[in-house]
Formats: sequence, C-alpha cells, structure tokens
Amino acid sequence: MSKNPVLVVMAAGMGSRYGGLKQIDPVGCQGEAILDFSLFDAYEAGFRTAVIIIKEAIRKDFMDTVGARLKNCPMEIRYACQEQDKLLPEGMTVPQERGAKPWGTGHAVLCAREAIDGAPFAVINADDYYGKSAYRTIYNALLGAEDTDKANYCMVGYYLRNTVSDHGSVARGVCEVSGEGYLTAIVERLKIEKQPDAIRFTEDGENWTELHPDTLVSMNMFGFTPSLLDALAERFPVFLKEELPQNPAKKEFLLPMIVGDLLKEDVARVKVLSSADKWYGVTYAADKPLVVAALKAFTEQGLYPNGLWK
Repeated sequence: MSKNPVLVVMAAGMGSRYGGLKQIDPVGCQGEAILDFSLFDAYEAGFRTAVIIIKEAIRKDFMDTVGARLKNCPMEIRYACQEQDKLLPEGMTVPQERGAKPWGTGHAVLCAREAIDGAPFAVINADDYYGKSAYRTIYNALLGAEDTDKANYCMVGYYLRNTVSDHGSVARGVCEVSGEGYLTAIVERLKIEKQPDAIRFTEDGENWTELHPDTLVSMNMFGFTPSLLDALAERFPVFLKEELPQNPAKKEFLLPMIVGDLLKEDVARVKVLSSADKWYGVTYAADKPLVVAALKAFTEQGLYPNGLWK
C-alpha cells in the first residue's frame, strides 16, 4: 500500500535576483511568508507531512522566522539540507567559478531523499503561491500512486501569461501536451521576458522568439512516485561529468529538464493537471507589492484566517 503523500518544499535558494531571502520575506497580514500559505493550503488538501529543503547558510534566518511560526503548524515538518558538496562523486570538488550557486532543483530533491522516506511526493518552490485548488488536485492524484509499465508522475501547469514578471526575465519549463492530457515534452527556457507587445524568450541574448500567452508552463509543482529519486541518483553524476563542463559557473540540474529527458526515453508518463487559481511569485523585489495585495484580498475574503498558525 502506498504511503500518504508528502509535500517537498524547495527553500534553499539565495534570492540573487530578488536581493534577499524571498522564502522568508513577509507578505501576509501577520508577517507570514508565501511558504506559510502554501503549507496552510497543503494541510487543507490532505497533506500531513512536509519536507523543507534549506541550506546551512540560511538555517538561522529561516528557523527564526518561518520555522518559529511552524511550531504551531499541525503538519509534521521535516528538514533536509542542500549543500554544494552533498552527493558529489568521490574526488570531485566544486568548481571555483561556481561560487555559492546551488546545483539546481533536481539536486535539491535528491538531497531530501531520506526525509521523503519512500512516499509519493509533491514538489513546490517555497517562494511561489500556487492557489488552493492546485494542492487538492495534486494530493488526490498522488493518493495510491504507483508505477506500472512506466513511471507515473503528474504536474500542475499554469498559463505563461500568469507567470511572467513585469520587472525582468524568468525561467520557465515550456510544456507540450497530448490530446489525452499527458506531457509530451518540456523545454526549459531560461530567459523569458514580458515585452510591451508580446512575451518572448532568447537563448543568446540577441535573437528573440515569441511565445503565446496561453502556453502551458511548469512552475515546479510536480507529483512523483519514489522512482524519481532513483532517476535523480543515476543522472546527477552524469550531469556533473557531461553537462557541467559546458558552463561550470551556471549549469543546473533542473527538474523540468530531467522530466523532459525521461519523456524522451519513454520511461515515464506525466499527467498534466489543471488549476483554476492564479499563480503569484516574487522573482524580483518589485513583484512583492502585487503578492501582498493578493494575499490581503484573499484574507479579507475569508480564504485565510488573519494569522495562519494561531
């Protein structure tokens, strides 16, 4: 029998574009972070365990803010650490030019393997607001989730127009979906910008390609069976050996890219789930007022109590 689904929260980022630790930045009426709202929604949806991935460099700041509030959260909270030297092959060191940049979302989830403890799990970003229906949808999809002839995964997709920032470029996994509702391809576009007349992406900083506003994109809200962790463990050393040398300073081991590779190899299927809720995020500091206003409105509408963990 499958274990109850676990929520995995990626909160180890350093917020270089934002200018601070956006995963702990207050946005709620009582100083809550987006993560507080995510856990509140997840608990309402049925999740009872959350694994929060942090790094030692932010542990004190995190535990003094979000961590202190979560002592009153009814969920079981587990922590995992993502560090640059964790899970590196024997004899390998971090390239000097990389600085403190993490290896990416795939490595983050792999660092949480022990805390996930063999359960099906959903993955989210700590600094993204996904909406209540997304958690109910993905929780229900993960109940009893098992692999068959292929690994059976799922994701919640969002329209590109609802996920771009007015204040700079964003990275998004652009999705292609079959008529049966399964993901057929996912391509990571690392620089997408909302321009005056269209939304466009560039690979080289000079040539731009337009994307339709209703293009479906991944916001790193995936649902996985434990087999994904085996795939990550197999592929991370290959990434370090074959892909990292292409750009040691910036190359990342990203979940959307890994999922895309599994689809190409025909060893996994990914059911695309839909959410009626609007996504909100804080890629840049200038995005924050919009998030604050939205959460204030949701609180006034009664979707949240004024003080989540009282």
